[in-house]
Amino acid sequence: MATDGEWKLVLETPIGPQEAQLSIKSKSTTAFDGVMNGPAGQQTFEGAIDGDTLTWQTDITNPMPLTLEFTVKVEGDALSGEAKLGMFGVAPVTGARA
Repeated sequence: MATDGEWKLVLETPIGPQEAQLSIKSKSTTAFDGVMNGPAGQQTFEGAIDGDTLTWQTDITNPMPLTLEFTVKVEGDALSGEAKLGMFGVAPVTGARA
């Protein structure tokens, strides 16, 4: 699938930009597995594919316990969207194929 592979993400958080490496592998036309490595450590997750839109959520513990809920649209070698940061609102997400 066109979304499979390695991606570099930037999450524009209230504490400044957070960069992460995202690895995606589709399981079907509607689901994928992922691993995200960044300042909060490594998280594995499962996500959903709806056309060119990916959604997933992951729990972090650093700098505090929080569930991040991502919704991003893939366009070629770029992605953009947002992540819900629990009680801290929504942050823009951008990325490019690594």
